[in-house]
Amino acid sequence: MPKFYGRSLIQYGNVNEQLELVASRIAAIPELESGFDAIGLSQGGQFLRAYVERYNKPPVHNLITFGSQHMGISDIPLCRPYDFLCQVARRAAKEAVHGKWAQANLVQAQYFRDPTNLEAYLSANHFLTSINNEIPVSRNSTYAKNLASLNNLVLVLFTEDKTAVPKESAWFGSEEVPTEFHNEEHQAIFGSTSRTIIHMRSQPLYQEDWIGLRQLDERGGVVLETCVGEHMQMGDCWKRLVRDYVGGSR
Repeated sequence: MPKFYGRSLIQYGNVNEQLELVASRIAAIPELESGFDAIGLSQGGQFLRAYVERYNKPPVHNLITFGSQHMGISDIPLCRPYDFLCQVARRAAKEAVHGKWAQANLVQAQYFRDPTNLEAYLSANHFLTSINNEIPVSRNSTYAKNLASLNNLVLVLFTEDKTAVPKESAWFGSEEVPTEFHNEEHQAIFGSTSRTIIHMRSQPLYQEDWIGLRQLDERGGVVLETCVGEHMQMGDCWKRLVRDYVGGSR
């Protein structure tokens, strides 16, 4: 079975436009017309999930994501010391993450989800809010149908990850919303004041099955795995997962 490897190192650009371009290119590859298995590294994982939800022609059979930010990030990752473009992007994103320019041009801003400022996120974001079906009036049932059509969604978390905050985003976890920033609706959903992690099966996204994740999980298609180490320090832990879920009969 063909496989597709996705790793995005892009700091700039409109993710929704990039996805449309990638989808058209994938659709033009004859070898993939019967479907393929896909591997997404870091932010490439949520971008491949977005492909599955929005397009999925040709279809993805198994999707493995390593250290991806499926529930977004609540802080901007640090840059390497001499990566000045990254440093400029990080500074601009932190200062104006919910501004129109950042949301249209800075990739990390398009999956930035600050639990202390959810209202701004929900009103400004057009990528993560979309693929997580967080806006009730624009919720798309095709996203849930397509994600639930996967054979397996393998979610890999790096145990010592300090780049993706919180690291549990790789398993659809997110930081709890502090009470002082709740409106009444959010308080009814999230409850207590402690800064704890809301795990996948406790997320409204899962419980109400906004994206088909619960349906996929209940038939055994969601696999939670770990790699010991920092962000993208995979060592050999990827080998078994690729052997088990790529190019085989699953």
